[in-house]
Amino acid sequence: MSTNDRSIDSAADAALQVRHPLYTPEERLRRDASAWTTVQGILAPIQFLVFLISLGLVVRYLLTGHGLDGANASVVIKTMTLYTIMVTGCIWEKVVFGRYLFAPAFYWEDVFSMLVLALHTAYICALATDALTPRELMYLALAAYATYIVNATQFLLKLRAARLDYAVQVQRARERAGHAAAMPSRGLAV
Repeated sequence: MSTNDRSIDSAADAALQVRHPLYTPEERLRRDASAWTTVQGILAPIQFLVFLISLGLVVRYLLTGHGLDGANASVVIKTMTLYTIMVTGCIWEKVVFGRYLFAPAFYWEDVFSMLVLALHTAYICALATDALTPRELMYLALAAYATYIVNATQFLLKLRAARLDYAVQVQRARERAGHAAAMPSRGLAV
């Protein structure tokens, strides 16, 4: 093992000592066995695609003044995909962690998700009640989308951390198994 590999292993070990792994072995098994994990894995990229299309339509309206109906419809569709992924995400969290929201592993992501939901819901309410001008609605949509990007980034970083945690756990298990196999037996001689 090179010096560089040892320093990376030491950094990974130190990171795991500072924080607990995202999943316990039991939670990881529940996550991997749950159909809701697959649902989340399908819905997340769909929501991102809807977001990109909607963002384009919102920006187009703000730049040209054309396409208000399309922009509004796209934000409504984005909001519905957000609601869907939030409901299914709550079910997933219940299956994996035993609670619908604010499991310690995803506490801050869930807190920020509430802001994302609030801004998207404010858009729907403002649209339904004509509380804002069309431009104000589009700016509210952009604010909602900015929070969505922050929240999506939180989740992506958390998933990356989970993969790194798992890789360190697997490496440690292999090292323990290799170390145990290399140790001589100290049984009593007969």
